[in-house]
Amino acid sequence: MATDADRNAASSTQVRYSPLEQQFADVDEIFDELRDLVRSTDFTLGKVVGEFEEMFAAAAGSKYAIGVGSGTDALKVPLKALGIGPGDEVITAANTFYATAGAIAETGARIVFVDCDDTFGIDPDLIEAAITPRTKAIMPVHLAGDMANMTRITEISEKHGLPVVEDACQSLLAKEAGRPAGTWGIAGGFSMHPLKIINVWGDAGVIVTDDPEMDRMCRLLRNHGLRNRDEMEILGYNTRLDSVQAVVGKWIVAKVEDIVAGRIKAAARYDAGFRDVPEITLPVRRAEKGPGERAVYLNYVVYADRRDELLAHCQARSVDAKVHYPIPLYKQDALRHLGYEDGAFPVTDRHARSIISFPADQHKSTAQQDYLIGVVREFYGR
Repeated sequence: MATDADRNAASSTQVRYSPLEQQFADVDEIFDELRDLVRSTDFTLGKVVGEFEEMFAAAAGSKYAIGVGSGTDALKVPLKALGIGPGDEVITAANTFYATAGAIAETGARIVFVDCDDTFGIDPDLIEAAITPRTKAIMPVHLAGDMANMTRITEISEKHGLPVVEDACQSLLAKEAGRPAGTWGIAGGFSMHPLKIINVWGDAGVIVTDDPEMDRMCRLLRNHGLRNRDEMEILGYNTRLDSVQAVVGKWIVAKVEDIVAGRIKAAARYDAGFRDVPEITLPVRRAEKGPGERAVYLNYVVYADRRDELLAHCQARSVDAKVHYPIPLYKQDALRHLGYEDGAFPVTDRHARSIISFPADQHKSTAQQDYLIGVVREFYGR
């Protein structure tokens, strides 16, 4: 149980969710390269962007990486490269961040939700029932640092001849059967928003693919469809990765293995601290399923009895807990036009009522982790 001394030791910012202040505490190396960039005036799709893309592809386990303006664009652009547009349908998970649906909507296609399972990924047993003649792609979501069941999803996609574009924005370096998130489908999208596994100083995203034609099309689409300075092959967008963000991206992607290792270590400490608390249920995570499996814990998520009371208790004691996400996406006003009734996705609804996320980044000390554990145990009288 947390003591007064414990509480005094944890300041109002000590167990906060974001690690950005610590992560970017010493950035002289970044500013040195930014000065070189300014002197070069190589600001748009220059050398540093290519260098970052090579580093990211190597880290993610893909042949190609294409830097774009945001994680949302990293999902939209591959869908457009596949020719998806009005009149088409894309199947995705009912439990996800807004950007997944937004990327599909930007193509003009209809969003088709499928309920998730208790690993937070789309339930593969429900996918085939959602397939129609208008279905043109499946977009599984790797939520909170874990992975959807890509073995099953791949079998379904191959059976029906449907491409898979993975929303891997939250799960860089997660693995199933030794194969990294984002590399199972025709393409995968990653975000480098400040709250992702690796992050830059604003918005940025990366598409990965092993397919040379997908790589070519995504590079065209991100830059107005230009084949070169004077020839436009297709209509595209302006969603280039900024050279400034590529400099920051190079610095942080070089540290990604250490970042993930720190998150995994923190999650293991939390698991040990909560395992004997009956009011806390630990999800079955990919990391527990054997060799070649890895969850990377963008969010450390558990099921909690009296979740909202626990959330208030944690926040009152300087533990910056969150809920991802309290209102299911299909219930948002912006998506009511899809016609889903309340209760259409019962697992998603249950998660919205019962899950809570705790900060588990690489910068949390063992004292901070133990304080967080103590605050939760205190709430349940442990």
